[in-house]
This record gives sequence, C-alpha cells and structure tokens, in this order.
Amino acid sequence: MPGSNARAIEKARTLAADVLIFDLEDAVAPAQKPAARTAIAAALAQGGYAPRELAMRVNPLGTEWHHDDLVAAARMPLDALLLPKVESADTVARAARFLDDAGAPMTLALWCMLETPMGFLRAEAIATSSPRVAALVMGTADLAKDLRALDTRDRQPLLPALGLGLLAARAYGLAALDGIHADLDDDAGFEAACG
Repeated sequence: MPGSNARAIEKARTLAADVLIFDLEDAVAPAQKPAARTAIAAALAQGGYAPRELAMRVNPLGTEWHHDDLVAAARMPLDALLLPKVESADTVARAARFLDDAGAPMTLALWCMLETPMGFLRAEAIATSSPRVAALVMGTADLAKDLRALDTRDRQPLLPALGLGLLAARAYGLAALDGIHADLDDDAGFEAACG
C-alpha cells in the first residue's frame, strides 16, 4: 500500500492477507515520500493490523530518502524491511549496518527484491549477505522490462531468473516470494500464477 494513500492504509486493517507491505518507493511521488514515511509510522503506532506480518518497502540505496527510511523503520513495529532493486551483497550489508547503527532489533528482517538480471545472477551472494536476510522477493515486473520480455500468462521468459532466485532462497533456508500479478481483471491468470 502506498504510504501516501491514507484510505489504503486504513483499509488494510480489514484485508484478509498474510502480509501487508507499506510502500515508500515506486507508489509514492518524490515530494510525498517524507510525509508518507510519517503516515506509515503513525498508522503502525495506532495498530490494528495483527496478526499479519508487516513489512515496509523503502527507497533504494543511492536515493536521497534511503537513509531516513531505514532510520525510521528501525523504530517502527515492523517484521521486515523490503529492499528494492538489490543487485549486490554490499547493498544488503550496508542496509544491515544502517539498521544496526539505528538500534533496530535483530528481529527486523530484510527481504531483498531481485528485479534485474544482475540481481538474479548474484542471488546466492545476496542470500548470504547478512543474518537479517529472511526472504528473496521476485520483482517480476521490472525483470520483464529489463529482459525486454513479453508479458505472458505462463511467464516462460522469466523462468530462468525465477529459478535462480528460488534455488538461492531454498539453499539457504530463506522464503521465496513471487512477484505481483498486475492484471487485476484477470482472475484466471492470477489463479494460474499462484498455481
């Protein structure tokens, strides 16, 4: 849910979901990012999201918001921090150090989004880059774009990369989370993707 969308944040309390991901990255306009961070913190402090796992997707390393996102997350009642566009073990190690320095509990896990060919090629190094890493998340939309692949229901063009992500996750005891199904009007395609 975009951190800038108060209605979505409120509605999330009623959704039948296992995990809720509050978003500070792609879904939030640059000028709204600081306010979105504050809104997410306030909503989490208010509560009402249990028993779901709670995660927050931060802005990528190298952006002006990344450090402030991590410092704020260290103080929020989150289960996981979702790092977008991870392409190296160093990115994860740096995020883990930021969290440690900000006093984040060791229970705050890192979920690493693999969204680019380089990220998938380095999946094993990313999986082993920090004790905080608990999941590899497949960023299928950006991957398809980078591969210049057709968006097909069977996702054949993505399978080699998804296999690398799955192998790395399973080899090191991490969760492997699939990417989104973007066509909200295609229930049959969603069911097929879940299968």
